[in-house]
Amino acid sequence: MTVNRRYVSPRREEQARQTRRAILDAAAKLFVDPGYAATPLTAVAAEAGVAVQTVYAVFGSKRQLLSDLVDVTLVGDDERMAMAERSFVTDIRGLVGLRTKLTRYARHLAETHARQVYVILALASAATADADAAAIWRKNIEDRRRGMAMFAADLAATGEVQVSQERAADVLWLAQDVRNYDWLVRERGWPVERFERWFVDGVAAVLGAPD
Repeated sequence: MTVNRRYVSPRREEQARQTRRAILDAAAKLFVDPGYAATPLTAVAAEAGVAVQTVYAVFGSKRQLLSDLVDVTLVGDDERMAMAERSFVTDIRGLVGLRTKLTRYARHLAETHARQVYVILALASAATADADAAAIWRKNIEDRRRGMAMFAADLAATGEVQVSQERAADVLWLAQDVRNYDWLVRERGWPVERFERWFVDGVAAVLGAPD
């Protein structure tokens, strides 16, 4: 029996990746200014240099484009890889001690915030008036809380955490909010290194104190 296999052109795959990246870059610019609600997909297409039909073919809808943009700016790439499989998670799990783990996470956090701050703040703003954006914002909040619950469990294994895992997750979730980075680094002009120390010192102090 002859099996027909679909030929996949590496060149075509690369062109598709470039097109997807161009659309995401255009959305990252326009969803921030003039904003998500004020930006039709025709404007995104024009900025990306593609037909609007191409935007629909790649993403399907404006909501999906926003959702994918948030995901890509969070991790820094478009790879299909679970957060738990990312290298920084492996690094943290291999470290010993509460402050050592928090220090490695703080470095990752600062790098992530520098990349995503404008997009996430634009999402938060859009969520106040747009139902699709509000759903994506809520999902982002819930995903971050689940991630911090996993991190809290890893930190508890050090034996240095004196609060419940639920409270530890809440503290981590609040401290890692991008709006802290926005206020301290972008608004107040803190060096990134000071922001990282603030995160480590503050979280370690709360988690290490008796509940």
